[in-house]
Formats: sequence, C-alpha cells, structure tokens
Amino acid sequence: MIPKRLQPGSRIGIAAPAGHFNAEKFAAGIQVLEGLGFETVIPSRLSMRKGYLAGDDTYRAAVIHRLFTDPSIDAILCARGGYGSMRILPLIDFSTIQRHPKIFIGFSDITVLLTVLYSRCNMVTFHGPVVTSLAMGSVKTGDALVAATSLSRRIMISPENGFVLKSGMAVGPVIGGNLTLLSHLVGTPYMPRYDGHILFLEDCNEKPYRIDRMLTHMRLSGCLDDITGLFLGQFTDCGSLEMIKDIFADIFQDRDIPIMGGFDIGHDRINLTLPIGLSARLDTNSQQLSYLEPAIS
Repeated sequence: MIPKRLQPGSRIGIAAPAGHFNAEKFAAGIQVLEGLGFETVIPSRLSMRKGYLAGDDTYRAAVIHRLFTDPSIDAILCARGGYGSMRILPLIDFSTIQRHPKIFIGFSDITVLLTVLYSRCNMVTFHGPVVTSLAMGSVKTGDALVAATSLSRRIMISPENGFVLKSGMAVGPVIGGNLTLLSHLVGTPYMPRYDGHILFLEDCNEKPYRIDRMLTHMRLSGCLDDITGLFLGQFTDCGSLEMIKDIFADIFQDRDIPIMGGFDIGHDRINLTLPIGLSARLDTNSQQLSYLEPAIS
C-alpha cells in the first residue's frame, strides 16, 4: 500500500517507540520540521521516561495506534532511535494499522518497525531521519525527506562517493536498515522475508568483528540466500571503510549479485530518505538506485 503524499501544512504526529530523547535536540528537530512547512502534533507525556526507554511499553505502543487511527494525522515521524522498538512488537495491532496506512518515518532502532510494518501490513515505510537527528542534519537531509514524502515522482539515489564490490543489475522491493536490529530479528516471528528483495544495510559504533559476526549470523540462518542485490549506506565509527568493504566482499563472495556502497543513508549528517517495500532497480554501471514508481500517491 502506497500512502498519500504530504502537502504544505500536513500534520505530522510524533511517536517515541524506542529510547528517551534529549529535550533540546527534540525541540530543535521540531523547529526544523515546521520550517519545512509541516504542522507537528506531539502527544501528551511523550517526553516521559522509564530508564533508557521513552515510557513503558504499553504507552509507546498506544501512541503508535493513536497516531495511525487519528484521521487528522497525515504522517508519523519517530522522535529518536536508541533502543526499545523490539519490545513493543507483541503489543502492535497490525490489522488496525493496515486499515489506516500512512507515511511512517524513522531509522536506526526504528528499522524494526519499518520492516515489520512492511512485511505484516504490506505498507511502504520510509527509512529517514528522526526528530532528534533533524536537529543536526544537513539541508540535503531535510530536502530529501520533503521530496520523498511530498513529490509524486520516482526517487533516484546516486552516491557521491560510491564503490562497487560486485557488478551487475538487480530489481526487487527494497528492504533493510540497521544491520544490528535486522540481525536481532533473526529467529523471531517478526523476521521479514528477504527473498526477491534488494537489501540495504547501515550501522554505527560497531567494531568490524561485530559487523562480521552479525552478517555471518544472517548468512548462516539462510535468510539472505535469495536476495537479488545489496547496497550499503554509512557505517559510521565502525572502523576503516576498506575493512568494511573487505568484510562484505568476503561474506558474500559466493553470491552472484550486485553489491555497491557509499550511499548517504544512515547515522551521518546527510541521511537521505529511502522507501522500504517499494520496487527499485540497483545498477552498478550507473551507480544508481532508481525506484520504479513514486513512493506516495
């Protein structure tokens, strides 16, 4: 299901399904979001805290339900990543969300919800900035968010400093996000099916051996046996880029699929918005990811 596009003045509800957020960064991010032409709706008690979480599990899940079912809300943007999205998966009523599809945006820990909402509700979701990262994001980050959610045109993304590990061309729905979170979904009822998909991965603050271990875990589980292609975003503070390249080239050495990286998507100041669940073409010759249709209607 492709959600309706946003327009100037569209109302964006803020959810906090994961970690507690910094009030100053949150306020600055809201200011950026409103500067882009949107109205923001902040639920009461959103800033509540339970340890490292933004409130208890029941409350965090209830906010998501409330924002999806509220007809005055046009889109949902998450406040922060951190940790906590996995905890609320058993509390989510996917049938209710499927009856009220709308734009849902986030990254990092929100990867869990992006992939599960796509796989359970057949709904296009958006890997993009959260409120607190908008505060520090570049102009390109904000512009890409507006373009992906407001303009009825096909999205094409080309990395400025792209690299190719394996040449080729692949077509399929895009799925993925944060490697750490996707690896932790393996073996759970919420693990998505990757067959026939182009996989996207990014991460931050993970040592190279941990990147290797998570990829090896996913490969050994068999869940990546039938992906059609792979592209990489930013691996911020994960060791040298050359080491990251070597790890991916080694783990996927037996696969005849296109693999390229260098996309400005992830935990740096530039975090381009990427639709999840929408079919695209990954072409290493042109070094471009091009979607086959607009992400919004």
